[in-house]
Amino acid sequence: MTRMLLERLGGLLLTLFLASIVIYSAVLLTGDPIAALAGGAKPTPELIDQIRLEYHLDDPVWARYWDWLTSAFQGDFGRSFVYKTDVMTLVAPRFVITLQLVMVTVLLILVFGVGSGVVAAMRGGAVDRTVGVLTSLGMALPTFVVAILLIWIFAKTLGWFPVYGEGDAGWDRLWHLVLPAVSLAVLFVAYISRVTRGSLVAQLQSEHVDTARVRGIPRSRIFGVHVFRNASPQILAITGTTIAGLFAASAIAEVAFGLGGIGSLLVQAAARADLPVVQIVSLLLVTIFVVLNAAADLWSALIDPTSVGGRSAA
Repeated sequence: MTRMLLERLGGLLLTLFLASIVIYSAVLLTGDPIAALAGGAKPTPELIDQIRLEYHLDDPVWARYWDWLTSAFQGDFGRSFVYKTDVMTLVAPRFVITLQLVMVTVLLILVFGVGSGVVAAMRGGAVDRTVGVLTSLGMALPTFVVAILLIWIFAKTLGWFPVYGEGDAGWDRLWHLVLPAVSLAVLFVAYISRVTRGSLVAQLQSEHVDTARVRGIPRSRIFGVHVFRNASPQILAITGTTIAGLFAASAIAEVAFGLGGIGSLLVQAAARADLPVVQIVSLLLVTIFVVLNAAADLWSALIDPTSVGGRSAA
């Protein structure tokens, strides 16, 4: 386990380092930030020279990257070109909103995704076919289409939920997050349901489960010990990847419902060439994805030491 931890940590650090290079280089290819730094006005030659000097835009790319990376390690993530404020001051409160949205979405995914997959695998027949049809429909509907339908039905027509903004802290915030979370969860609920159902059915058809039935072991114990436990590493690995992806996918729901999260901030920053914000938010999303995937692998290994990369070797 110690060796696995060291390998995962080394891989995580290497991935983040390479990702930082790719993100910094890719953002620079989007264009010259002079227009954003000039505040929308047509810059004069004197202003252009001043901006290039102040932001070291004439320095070699590698020197600018190294300065950005070392400053980030010291807690200095730069200043927004557009908002003229510290990037983390801009990102931190928006990250809280995205985190809350993801937490509500994860709850929906675990309850309805894993739950419907378990029911489909255990009951079979008409129940399995019904769940299959619903998951096919869920996977076919893009998040923005689901968002539009939810706004039309539950916000505009029925008036049950607010349609815009994140609301105030507490229950009001939760109430504002219900529709965005549902719109974000539908696709992932369908996907996790199918993965769960497939993993459990494969275990139910295995020889060791047949042996357990012949020995007269209670069905509940067979499911808990021999079926779900052996299927859980694969379910956990896919669920971990899904949760990690929610932080990036949240941008669609945030834009549709007017939430001030990091997803909508990234979209706005990219549109306005706010490079420091784009760089930090992109790196933050990559970090979350890599860390959660590594955590899912480690958790899978704890549940089943014979699993490798979240896949059971049994």
